[in-house]
Amino acid sequence: MSTIYDHGAPGRQAVALPQLGKVEQGLLGAIPADLRRRDGPRLPEVSQPELVRHYTALSRMNYGVDTGFYPLGSCTMKHNPKLHEDLARLPGFADLHPLLPPEACQGALALLWETAEHLKGITGMPGITLQPAAGAHGELTGMFLIKRWLEDRGELGRRTKILLPDSAHGTNPASAAMVGFTVVSIPSDRRGMVNLDALRGALGSDVAGIMLTVPNTLGIFEEDIVTITDLVHDAGGLCYFDGANLNAYLGRARPGDMGADVFHINLHKTFSTPHGGGGPGAGPVTVSEVLVPYLPVPEIARKGETYHLDWDRPKSIGRVHPYFGNVLVIVKALAYILSLGDEGMRAVSGGAVLAANYLKAKLKGAYKLPYDQLAKHEFVLSGEGMGNGVRTLDVAKRLIDYGFHPPTIYFPLIVKEALMIEPTETEPRETLDTFAEALLSIAAEAREHPELLREAPHETPVRRLDEARAVREPRLKLDF
Repeated sequence: MSTIYDHGAPGRQAVALPQLGKVEQGLLGAIPADLRRRDGPRLPEVSQPELVRHYTALSRMNYGVDTGFYPLGSCTMKHNPKLHEDLARLPGFADLHPLLPPEACQGALALLWETAEHLKGITGMPGITLQPAAGAHGELTGMFLIKRWLEDRGELGRRTKILLPDSAHGTNPASAAMVGFTVVSIPSDRRGMVNLDALRGALGSDVAGIMLTVPNTLGIFEEDIVTITDLVHDAGGLCYFDGANLNAYLGRARPGDMGADVFHINLHKTFSTPHGGGGPGAGPVTVSEVLVPYLPVPEIARKGETYHLDWDRPKSIGRVHPYFGNVLVIVKALAYILSLGDEGMRAVSGGAVLAANYLKAKLKGAYKLPYDQLAKHEFVLSGEGMGNGVRTLDVAKRLIDYGFHPPTIYFPLIVKEALMIEPTETEPRETLDTFAEALLSIAAEAREHPELLREAPHETPVRRLDEARAVREPRLKLDF
């Protein structure tokens, strides 16, 4: 595959740049001589048509939710309404300067306040911060809140452990450890849910809390979730719910009613921001009454019809994000909530659960299904035992030849040769049927023509890469 440096010829240029003015010359003169380039950078010398055609060709080789089905488990790669993108581009939001005083941005503060109120209602929790920039940032914020609560009670010295089911999201243990907690793994039972006996055995006066992914990464909702939260509360700990999978029960159940003390929401997964590509994201955190005093500052508060910033929170953990968080993501979230209303949000979760169970029923005869429970937003198959040396990686590579992005593979770790599939609520039945037919055909090929899988993909510009060598000998830049 060519790079831009393989095109053009000396002397060609795509645009004529103006000469440097006095201001630019002055700025350059302020740079110490030993820090300046001795030679100009080697830039591609291409005409404008060459430039445009090269990057247009590259864009056509890319795959995204606007080009095809993207069943990436745990990530909710769904279609989102384009109208909400237009709303986020309105000048009153997109051109808003973050240093404006509150009296000059009342409309934006009103929008943020209203979104916060809706999210508190959706989660059934009395406190919220909109500051966290994504899910893992929300996790980290939640762990700091629990830590500050323990400090305030004089219990941090002995409550050092966070319990973590082995079916949790992979960022959870890192978030707890970064705050200074020790992570203790709790195994799953044969149903794919938290082993209650193991949980009881791990609880004690040294436990700060538990981090539950709801539903878990197997796509299974903890049937004993109220028992779990009661056990942890009775032991003196708090309960953190990872809300990345909220689309599985949006509008139907509230984490606050189940005993959650901290709950983060991935607005970029459930509430109308296209997920992937490195951003943008937003991970608001809602909390129970005991943690409200510790929320980040400033709080957006309302007095009559005026909005202001409340900094008078002496027990706060401080700021976790500059200004008000990722505001344009929050604009899209409010648009999504108001567009759908209560019935629409219930339809979102109903569609997500229906699509997952529909696909699971079609595929479980051809692939191993380690946990045959009611699926929520996603489910996990296994490529183990397909025969003839075929692995899940081979299934994923072959799926590319059928025109589909592969699902998540080899996660969660508790399932050997895992295939983690999340169809989302936005795909029509015809797409799900075509995807299922592709996986069924691949299962047949694994038995009859395994070499097709082991050598896949066959129809892509780049064939299968040497992944082991790529890790050991990464090539991160061009050699000039």
